[in-house]
Amino acid sequence: MNEKYAPNEIEAAARQYWNSRDAYRVTEDQSKPKFYACSMLPYPSGKLHMGHVRNYTINDMLARQLRMKGYNVLMPMGWDAFGLPAENAAIKNAVPPAKWTYDNIAYMKSQMQAMGLAIDWSREIATCSPEYYKWNQWLFLKMLAAGIAERRTQVVNWDPIDQTVLANEQVIDGKGWRSGATVEKREIPGYYLNIVNYAEELLGAVADPTHKSYLSGWPERVRLMQENWIGKSEGVRFAFPHQIKGADGALIQDGRMYVFTTRADTIMGVTFCAVAPEHPLATHAAAGNADLRDFIAECKSGGTTEAELATQEKKGKPTGLFVTHPLTGAQVEVWIGNYVLIGYGDGAVMGVPAHDERDFEFAQKYGLPIKQVVGVEGESYDLAKWADWYGDKQRAVCINSGELDGLTHKVAVAKVAELVGAKGLGELKTTWRLRDWGISRQRYWGTPIPIIHCADCGAVPVPEKDLPVVLPEECIPDGSGNPLKKHTGFLNVACPNCGKPAQRETDTMDTFVDSSWYFMRYCDAQNKDAMVGAGTDYWMGGAGNGSPGMDQYIGGIEHAILHLLYARFWTKVMRDLGLVKIDEPFTKLLTQGMVLKGAFSRKPADAGKNYYWEDEVEVELNAHGQIIGGKLKADGLPLEYELTTMSKSKNNGVDPQALIDQYGADTARLFVMFAAPPEQTLEWNDAGVEGAHRFLKRVWAFGVKQEAAIKTGGRDFAALNGEGKALRREVHLVLKQVSYDYERMQYNTVVSGAMKLLNALEAFKSQGQDAAVREGFSVLLRLLYPACPHIAHTLWQDLGFSDALGDLLDTAWPQVDEAALVQDEIELMLQVNGKLRGAIRVAAGADKATIEAAALASEDFIKFSEGKPAKKVIVVPGRLVNLVV
Repeated sequence: MNEKYAPNEIEAAARQYWNSRDAYRVTEDQSKPKFYACSMLPYPSGKLHMGHVRNYTINDMLARQLRMKGYNVLMPMGWDAFGLPAENAAIKNAVPPAKWTYDNIAYMKSQMQAMGLAIDWSREIATCSPEYYKWNQWLFLKMLAAGIAERRTQVVNWDPIDQTVLANEQVIDGKGWRSGATVEKREIPGYYLNIVNYAEELLGAVADPTHKSYLSGWPERVRLMQENWIGKSEGVRFAFPHQIKGADGALIQDGRMYVFTTRADTIMGVTFCAVAPEHPLATHAAAGNADLRDFIAECKSGGTTEAELATQEKKGKPTGLFVTHPLTGAQVEVWIGNYVLIGYGDGAVMGVPAHDERDFEFAQKYGLPIKQVVGVEGESYDLAKWADWYGDKQRAVCINSGELDGLTHKVAVAKVAELVGAKGLGELKTTWRLRDWGISRQRYWGTPIPIIHCADCGAVPVPEKDLPVVLPEECIPDGSGNPLKKHTGFLNVACPNCGKPAQRETDTMDTFVDSSWYFMRYCDAQNKDAMVGAGTDYWMGGAGNGSPGMDQYIGGIEHAILHLLYARFWTKVMRDLGLVKIDEPFTKLLTQGMVLKGAFSRKPADAGKNYYWEDEVEVELNAHGQIIGGKLKADGLPLEYELTTMSKSKNNGVDPQALIDQYGADTARLFVMFAAPPEQTLEWNDAGVEGAHRFLKRVWAFGVKQEAAIKTGGRDFAALNGEGKALRREVHLVLKQVSYDYERMQYNTVVSGAMKLLNALEAFKSQGQDAAVREGFSVLLRLLYPACPHIAHTLWQDLGFSDALGDLLDTAWPQVDEAALVQDEIELMLQVNGKLRGAIRVAAGADKATIEAAALASEDFIKFSEGKPAKKVIVVPGRLVNLVV
């Protein structure tokens, strides 16, 4: 063995050993219980960051330990490779997105391999590969045939200069990120997946503990986030009748302006109605009104999402139109409001400013009436505190509301539904915040939508035999629209129905499609004939082997809503189409905490924050050695210091490759596991990294020092003396705790347990107790191996453990010897006149007389009593003996 710990040499040799044996390839072995552990696949942006290192090490520890426990464990990896960043890089660097993406994949894969991850690379997928996205297209066509997918119009951000649709994040202050042009809202056709049809089932599994598929293995906050996003609302949909006619002389929308509300009990407080800028009444009003046309144009340059509208200033214009209150017959003025979305409900809302924050803000701004219609006896209504209306639904009742007066919320809602229903104007209805999933993207780097447009036949699905529709990879976007529109080789094609010249659809699919089922493709990655097959039945639990669905999913909380929701929906669609046998894809979910590190910044008067690398700063510390601030070396002026997420943009990132080059992968892995529990944020600490490295050097040094004892030590535990038995007891106590910590995935305490065990081994000085030393170190290596596989593997081989116990990869997890936990002797603290003077060892079952005799005969008592006899002996069972002289 090398005297010194040389991580780079050790780790390269260990990886070569595993690679030569194809050690991580797994098959569907029915003789073992399966366990499918998967990390969310990364976007190939160029380099791994420490968040990746943490995520994948959590997964690797889980997979390695379960393999030792006899499970057949799958840990795959792939690449979420389509998307906008590749197009942006292509514009910046004038290279095809394909080349940029594949180069990044190659580099990031090499980094993962350097980490020593137990990944089955035979199952690797890249979502930009035709072999993968063929099945996106295939299932889309199946959804189209089943009515789950359909074509309709959608409102998008349109850049009139670049002639392209922009993602919401590309709209900055209402202008295109590249052109600077004022962005317009446009309605264009696209494809939608009817996820709302599955809303009730999607909600039940996160909100109802009695639901057959309730996701009890998910964090509560993630379930709540999903529940709120799905957003079930039970209320009344009803119409405000009107006599407003369009240019054709017919009543607009048959003379009914519909709204939906969960607070129908406030219907008598309506003082105005607001419609979306795209609503037919708004269009009609603007036809002869230039001021309204300008306002609508202004609204169309705003955001398109509910979140954006919630934060922007509420603006409106009166249309001069009036609708009729369905119960009172009063005339209600119609306004155009920039906060009303055409895609939500019916694109119109009733304005009850006394009892809604948004309506109150709007009414105050434009001087509209505010009428209280809900109250609680003994409580006054304060217009400055709009939220006071809510009160208590059990105590609050309708007031100033005619026949509704005195009714509580629930009763009043039912009564309103009855009244409008009797007039044929409305009914009770359940609505959802969730909206159908629009998957059409007017972008190049994505899965081509398999549709051909024919002047005679319309939108024609691509025949299944012609899949995949292959995306040309040589295009270089320049920001002037989708390059597929100019690619004649891709665009021009014969109609599959009539054979006449036609054109392919140039929209591509939302990249959430790619990530909605990739985890199933891992199970059947080499299957060229089917989207999923027997592998998915086995690994996802449909074949009855283990839990239904993936056993453990690991990823960031930032994916708690859309990715997980879409994956759940996609799974249910595959189930309904007969492809899988499960209802939910992920049995357990772990959302790992973010990696935080200090950052130094300064905020100039005319800009945002400027960040500086730590080596540019003269760091200031407090009395405890903690960073509290700093001065920029270049000018000596102070900087602000904050603990924030680690990122390149904040000049506080740590390059995993540099860390591996300096300390080795095992050190990086050990630190990110030890620094915090997996689900909590991790505060980066350079001293902690060095401490992890020192610990591994100690492990190596102990193996070198005790090589002879370890190699010759047997299993004759009966021959151990008191010290040897005490060491053995400590080993098995640690083993018991660490095994429990592995079960609950508390890997920080797993590492601290390994450290405690090394301390006990190093402190053990008794000679001739090689069996205890050998067993203790073998247990330590197995406890440490899932976190630090390279050093553990090397020591296991070099010290001969593999000869008796096999390769560490498949060595059985050590079992606690309950007999070792039984103490033959116990140690009691020895006090003389109340001061600690030493210790004595007695038989575990010794009676008081025996303990007193041992204490009186001890060398420590004789020394510190100075020959005086004991006047009194006090025994505290199991703890101490106090001799009073």
